[in-house]
Amino acid sequence: MVTNRVKSSLEISPNTEALFGLRDENLHLMEQTLGVTIDLRSHGLEIAGEAEAVERIQRIFSDFDSLRRSGIQLAGPELNALVKLALSDPNVTLKQIVDSGRQRTATGVKRMVNPRSTNQRKYVENIEAADMTFGIGPAGTGKTYLAVAMAASALMAKKVSRIILVRPAVEAGERLGFLPGSLQEKVDPYLRPLYDALYDLLDKEKVDKMLEKGIIEIAPLAFMRGRTLSDAFIIMDEAQNTTIEQMKMFTTRLGAGSKAVITGDLTQIDLPNPKRSGLLDALNILQEVEGIRFTHFEDVDVVRHNLVQRIVRAYDTHARQQQLSLGLVDSGLDSRVSVPPPPPKMQ
Repeated sequence: MVTNRVKSSLEISPNTEALFGLRDENLHLMEQTLGVTIDLRSHGLEIAGEAEAVERIQRIFSDFDSLRRSGIQLAGPELNALVKLALSDPNVTLKQIVDSGRQRTATGVKRMVNPRSTNQRKYVENIEAADMTFGIGPAGTGKTYLAVAMAASALMAKKVSRIILVRPAVEAGERLGFLPGSLQEKVDPYLRPLYDALYDLLDKEKVDKMLEKGIIEIAPLAFMRGRTLSDAFIIMDEAQNTTIEQMKMFTTRLGAGSKAVITGDLTQIDLPNPKRSGLLDALNILQEVEGIRFTHFEDVDVVRHNLVQRIVRAYDTHARQQQLSLGLVDSGLDSRVSVPPPPPKMQ
């Protein structure tokens, strides 16, 4: 088979070296992904490989320089993730990824809503297109943060009039009644990750004022019963800890002009009977319902420390082996969905 291999020299403009990454990690990533060789010369870079691959690398450098000149400074893990994303799809450029992030980030939001993996990109697109989106996968994949970022942008752009953030108050077998303090003091620790995301995306004073006025509401899932949530961006986090009845109750709260995002990790169910998880049930029942979309995340989507990705992978492998030995894997379910083994019985 005849291959169209070419060599090309690429002149490096000032400050473009940032694109190389830490210890040239982005250059190595380009080489491994596209099968090219990149050599650093006194005059710039020399790239050798398939004509299409060489052209894509030239485009990444051109886009990076163009973005830098327009005032967008990309570096570190964020830049590495965006380069990975641009390399994963020949039809997507670095500039298109950043531009789409700028378009969906409203004035007043401190951080650009930029997905960092292919599944994160699908997730964001699903949130934009559908009235209800499920994000299912391991910790650290950006499910909650991206949902809150999309909600903040929608609120600041006046697409919705309020944000409602919800969590089931069930964690590792603890019950609210045994915790000291008022009801708000009891539930706040469970909702802290949602507060953290909001403060990271919006000015603290603005968030506090919106919380005071009820424009942003953070509440336990039980408070949703009997309500119709209109003109709102609603997020339910830790949905794996809902019961089947709670999930049905929540998904039927959606009112006119509202959008809902439901996130969870099926490997971290804290319910006494994991098979009664509302998230697991919804995955089976709502898969084909028009207007609802599902995004499945994997360990490669983890955006925390690289070690977290390896830890998630190790736990997933162990859980699968345990389920096989206990006969808990349902062959009718998607292979990405696992039912955790039940907790050991007390002696």
